[in-house]
Amino acid sequence: MKVSVQYWRLSVRKVAVLALLLAAQLVLGKFPVIGIWSVRIDFVFLATFLMGWWFGPGWAAIAAGLGDIVNALIFGAGAPYFPGFTVSAILGGLIYGAFFYRQPMTWWRAIGASLLIMVVINVVLNTYWLTLLYHTPFWGMLPIRLLKDLVLTPIQIVLLYSLGHNTSLQRLQARLL
Repeated sequence: MKVSVQYWRLSVRKVAVLALLLAAQLVLGKFPVIGIWSVRIDFVFLATFLMGWWFGPGWAAIAAGLGDIVNALIFGAGAPYFPGFTVSAILGGLIYGAFFYRQPMTWWRAIGASLLIMVVINVVLNTYWLTLLYHTPFWGMLPIRLLKDLVLTPIQIVLLYSLGHNTSLQRLQARLL
């Protein structure tokens, strides 16, 4: 994928859309389906996917990283900010952008992006970050986190594919961007 100077220029409208997606990311992260210290189930990935699909890997990575920092500052609830999770958010934005920006939505893209995020970010990196934060053994946390991701990844794949083929979102993308 060629990245030109034009890629990095955003109109006021695009900045507003990116800010709305960042706000959606914060809201989706604020209300998890399940949220305990070692396992968290939420739908933040949907906003990150839209950032990557509509704006590409660079802007999705920047917005996802900013979203993580803003989330920690506003909704930290006494938990310390940890930069490892910001790295994970940035990588997630990069992956979604690399897989979906200006690319046709296919099952293989949805599966590839979801599996890469599941293995590299959710299972390995985030489990490692939690072991550093809470001084717990990596191999003790790994089974429950792996089980969570094995259950959720097929759901994420279907949701990504469905959003990628949603005609309303495609029309919205064409109008806004």
